[in-house]
Amino acid sequence: MSILENIQDLRQQMLYNANEYSDHIWLVSPETGLEITFKEAEERVQAIATNLKALGLQEGARVAIASQNCIGCCLTFMGIVYGGFVAVPLNLVAGTKTIAYIVNHSEAELIFVADHCAKDIDGALQGMEIDVLRVPLQYETGPNWDEVVVNSYRNNSGVSLRPGTIGLLMYTSGTTGNPKGVMLSHANLLSAGRFISAGHDINQNDRALCILPLYHINGLCVTVMGSTVSSSTLVIPYQFSTSMFWEIISKYKCSWFSAVPTQFSYILNQPETREDLSYLRFARSASAPLSPDIHRRFEERFKVPIIETMGLTETGSQISTNPMPPAQRKIGSPGQAYGNEIMIGNEDQAPVGPGIIGEILVRGANVMQGYFKQPEETAKTITSQGWLQTGDLGYMDEDGYIFVSGRIKELIIKGGENIAPREVDEALLEHQAILEAAAFAVPCPDYGERVEACIRFKGTVTVPLDELYDHCQARLGNFKSPDLIHILEDLPKGPSGKVQRLKLFKMIYPDCV
Repeated sequence: MSILENIQDLRQQMLYNANEYSDHIWLVSPETGLEITFKEAEERVQAIATNLKALGLQEGARVAIASQNCIGCCLTFMGIVYGGFVAVPLNLVAGTKTIAYIVNHSEAELIFVADHCAKDIDGALQGMEIDVLRVPLQYETGPNWDEVVVNSYRNNSGVSLRPGTIGLLMYTSGTTGNPKGVMLSHANLLSAGRFISAGHDINQNDRALCILPLYHINGLCVTVMGSTVSSSTLVIPYQFSTSMFWEIISKYKCSWFSAVPTQFSYILNQPETREDLSYLRFARSASAPLSPDIHRRFEERFKVPIIETMGLTETGSQISTNPMPPAQRKIGSPGQAYGNEIMIGNEDQAPVGPGIIGEILVRGANVMQGYFKQPEETAKTITSQGWLQTGDLGYMDEDGYIFVSGRIKELIIKGGENIAPREVDEALLEHQAILEAAAFAVPCPDYGERVEACIRFKGTVTVPLDELYDHCQARLGNFKSPDLIHILEDLPKGPSGKVQRLKLFKMIYPDCV
């Protein structure tokens, strides 16, 4: 067994990186130019863990983080997990009510708070009965322990870690009800990072650009864990910026990045770039299905392959991926299972044949330990055979490639016929004037449900709605085409940039809810 195979927890991985690649740069801040080596990172991470222990926190205590992306946020996350505690990243766009729910439900004992979100945390904690300690978090250095802990640095090796020790409690954004806390163990997190690095041939020489928030599973498990497990470099700007995107990639010679479909659309809508992209090996798409039209246009324009993948919070992100070039990639598919098993199941979770639509089920080392304090929800989601029910509908072709039809709850059932919203989305996105599109179901006395859609135009571009209706009719036929198309300035999205389709009906027809 190799040294890497012996690594069972994140502390061992950090120590391995510090010993084997001590001077190799791990984290880079484009805003300040600060670079942190693996050796420096391990020292800072251990100090954070030690100070948490000095505060009296017991092993397994939940510690929240409220911060935008930065080196300090990344180091703080690792310090929490390194010390045997549980990190709880707070979704900064969820609103104070949801943040308060997460802090209360997770029973967080401490929150690291960056300056820019202090007001939101004040609002969330106001009136809460539980006593939560706050520690300021600096963008570049991490926690500011002044007046909190003094001269308490000492070795933290006394806390025992096991593969099954919970390291991350990530709350899903959800479209209805309160978010659920997904429990991911050290083994889950390491597996997630390994599936990313091995699946995309990432090694120590690679440089990733992180443009998704660390309070989302894609940003945290794909880029942070992917770079940690592969002992490679991570460039981590404060936020995603279309105007600075290619400049950062060129300046820091980034070889890959992970984005969501909305971001690819935004990038495509920008003027031509003259930056040097020669170091960029691939782009990775996840969190929602990528429109084949956007996929093709991006590759044609930038000459960079997009590797479409599929992942969930409950699996530490990736469950499937297309292979790297020159192997066959199938546009419109998030690829094949990698590192875990995928099955298309019927209503009884029994496998169905190629081409038959069913629920996408996954099983493997990356699957969560369950939902925090919700055993009944866990039992509904993970079968007795260990299959996680994703809630996504799709089919598998003869080659094992997955094709996603949509979410079970989002399916439009018109006159007894199933219509996948994604098919309508893709038809609309083929029109050159449309930046974003999302179809949804509306109750109908004649057909049970009818198809409607919300769109967002590109910049100041507009076209008559009649043109869009004709466009859809030509591609979808009358039955699947939207009966109404609504023009919005923006579509509701979760923290990953995924359009929250189930909110559209409430927005358009608030009096019917």
